[in-house]
Amino acid sequence: MVHIGHLIREELIRQERTPAWLARKICCERTNIYDIFERTSINTELLIRISAVLNRDFFAIYSNLLRDGASAETSIDNMR
Repeated sequence: MVHIGHLIREELIRQERTPAWLARKICCERTNIYDIFERTSINTELLIRISAVLNRDFFAIYSNLLRDGASAETSIDNMR
């Protein structure tokens, strides 16, 4: 299963950005970012905003799963 919140947190860390920075960029409270990190699913509009700010296509993870028919864990490991 894809845990989108964990992937967003990992990308934020990889880019050496803070939750406060992301909150400012997507116009929400910092505490909401920590909530996002715990989500296994996410609203598409929010994911578009996060993808744009982090310059990372998180939708590709789901597209690859559909296209390849592989397990989520295998696809995520291959994307890293």
